[in-house]
Amino acid sequence: MPELPEVETVRRTLNKLIAGKKIRSVSVNLPRIIQKPDDPDVFAAMLEGRTFQSVERRGKFLRFLLDGLVLVSHLRMEGRYGVFREEDPVENHTHVIFHFTDGTALRYKDVRQFGTMHLFAPGEDLISQPLRKLGLEPLSDDFTPDAFAKAIGRRTTKIKPLLLNQEVIVGLGNIYVDEALFAAAIHPERPADSLSRAELKRLHSAIVATLSSAVEAGGSSIKSYVNGQGEMGMFQHRLKAYGRTGEPCERCGSPIAKFALGGRGTHICERCQKLPRGLRSALKPKAPAPAVGRARSNAVKRRLDGTAESASATEMAEG
Repeated sequence: MPELPEVETVRRTLNKLIAGKKIRSVSVNLPRIIQKPDDPDVFAAMLEGRTFQSVERRGKFLRFLLDGLVLVSHLRMEGRYGVFREEDPVENHTHVIFHFTDGTALRYKDVRQFGTMHLFAPGEDLISQPLRKLGLEPLSDDFTPDAFAKAIGRRTTKIKPLLLNQEVIVGLGNIYVDEALFAAAIHPERPADSLSRAELKRLHSAIVATLSSAVEAGGSSIKSYVNGQGEMGMFQHRLKAYGRTGEPCERCGSPIAKFALGGRGTHICERCQKLPRGLRSALKPKAPAPAVGRARSNAVKRRLDGTAESASATEMAEG
């Protein structure tokens, strides 16, 4: 699923491509994508004649600001937007098309068909589902060390599942939580209330630095993500933990280990991210198998090279 850096990259790209474009008509080929209103014909009629003014983001959601309406869109696992000429062939799995008066069109493609779109009056979107309960924006000025510490509070939840909770902090998914925890040298099974003030400050800095670097690189293209111009992100080449099972830690040389936590594949350095002695869990990451011959290739690189077909369905779903 695209995380904050990928959605932010799409937002920036679309802002350049569609701002000022006027909608002539809308084609809805898969009605269930449209959540509000629940009638796709009404959805299309409401948008006719409207002009896209800008594109904003709230967590992993895109907010398309039009004159008099806000379109909230969630890409889910594989949704993607692209701007095309009307005469360009329409790709399979293109479910919604915004036809512009200048002969171009914004097309929404979604192989998995999990994406959603909601229409709201301006301001209504932020106090309604699906945006109403979203937590702190980690790249906003409001995301201070104090605000982060307050959001974490005295919760006993393990820190990784807590960071994945969109009602606490928005935009973080499996990739960037693993990367931030690695950068902060904090074990993902640490109970949140066991973190010291210094550790929380270090984790706050790691979250901001990781996300900022990922946005700068255009996000991570690990499975199928591309921006609004069909370009891949490049942050996957900077990953330190995620997808690097069995490879040496860049800090200490120990092999990166992988285990399941809350149903998610979790990547750590067992030496750099130790659990404090009094908190060591019965659940221990399994040590990677000794390398035989040449070192095991990076799982992310195998996906990029198109050689991931042999990976198990479980591995591919963990994202």
